[in-house]
Parts: sequence; structure tokens; C-alpha cells
Amino acid sequence: MVNFSLEGKIALVTGASYGIGFAIATAYAEAGAKIVFNDINQSLVDKGIASYKEKGIEAYGYVCDVTDEDAVNSFIKTVEKEVGPIDILVNNAGIIKRIPMHEMSAAEFRQVIDIDLNGPFIVSKAVIPQMIKKGHGKIINICSMMSELGRETVSAYAAAKGGLKMLTKNICSEYGGYNIQCNGIGPGYIATPQTAPLREKQSDGSLHPFDAFIVSKTPAARWGTTDDLKGPAIFLASEASDFVNGHILYVDGGILAYIGKQP
Repeated sequence: MVNFSLEGKIALVTGASYGIGFAIATAYAEAGAKIVFNDINQSLVDKGIASYKEKGIEAYGYVCDVTDEDAVNSFIKTVEKEVGPIDILVNNAGIIKRIPMHEMSAAEFRQVIDIDLNGPFIVSKAVIPQMIKKGHGKIINICSMMSELGRETVSAYAAAKGGLKMLTKNICSEYGGYNIQCNGIGPGYIATPQTAPLREKQSDGSLHPFDAFIVSKTPAARWGTTDDLKGPAIFLASEASDFVNGHILYVDGGILAYIGKQP
């Protein structure tokens, strides 16, 4: 029988106080895993712990900046001591800055690269030694359709997510022999509180222009939900995917396969 259970596993999901990270961590808890998460400040960590508690989940929350290598190393050592060695890592923490490239400062570009690409490198590097020691491990990087496509105002984000796709493949190449699988999930357009303004009906009852654009470009003819990410995330974290490595699983309703309707 295919084993999708995460019973007895310890899963670290970075930046999982809310949103996609929270949904994935909740799914892991429902599949039997013990949940560890971090965020950038105590108020977000407290918010996350309260949200998990509402769902009956005991989650271990810590303050840690994923771009600070010393802080990450200390954080991982603390988790290993207080909870146990990490079996599953989801590199979810990330930001996006929607600024036209010619108006974006180098400092703003570097900030996105630092969080979205250097962060996964730093956290992965910190957990890999224990995964090697245990003889197994799962690393899942939250990539994006922007790992494949460009779009206006997201030059830094697309550069970071394209780099994260290749980091995923390289971790697979370098550590697959230690029974460590590194794969990515590339979400499509997901309905979250952050994207709610883009889905509000207009005063005349019509769809928001961006909402109409996304629906027209998606063969599934809808936005995704965080629930749509749970199954793929469990698959990539479980023994069911032990021979899947270096793969980016796009959960996008078919956008990347579709050229769009003729005007």
C-alpha cells in the first residue's frame, strides 16, 4: 500500500504563521507530523500558535530570520534539542515587491533575493547534516509559476524563484544518494486574504479585471485554494514520493500548459 502517512515525522515549515505555509503545515499535522514553524517576529509567531491551537494543533513556533545564517543555525540546533531532528523542511518564507524594474533599487532587488533564494539555501544547509545522519529527508521549496514565466513588475521575484528551481535540482543532484529528496511546489494564483482585493466584484457586478484575466488564462477556470496545495505537499513529504527528486510540481490549474483563448 502507498504510504502517505507522516506519523512520527517532524516538519519545519518556514514563515507558516498564515497563508500557504499555514495550510501546508496544517495538512502535515492532519497526516500525523509534529509541526515546527518560524516567523520574523514574536507577534507573527504568537498569531500562528493561536491559529494552530484553534485547529487543535500543538505547533512549536520560533522567531528566526531565514536570511541570518547564525540565527538559523542556532534555531535549528534549538529545534533538534527541544523537538527533535527535522525530517521534512518546507522553505515557504518569502516576499514579493511589485515594482517596475527600472524603478527598483538594487537594495530592494537584493532583499527579495535574500529572503526568497538565500533563505532556502541557508535553512536547507542547516538541516541537511542531520538528514544525512538519519538516512532520509524531504526538502520542499515553494517555487512559483515565475520560476518559468516572467511578468511585469516582478523582476526580483522571478529571478529568485527561477534560482530556487535550480537550487532544488542541485540539492537533488548533490544529496539524492543520501536518500534526501528535494522537490518544489509551484503554486498558481491562490485565493488568500492577500489576494482578496483582486477578486472583489466591481460596482457594476463584473469581475475585477485581474480576476477575469486569471480565470481566462486558467483551464480550471478558477483561482486555486490553499486546500489545493495540501495533497501535493503531503505527497512530496511522504514515502509515496521516495523516487521523485529534483521535480517542480506546478499546482496551477493548467496555466503553464495553456496559451489562452484567441481574442
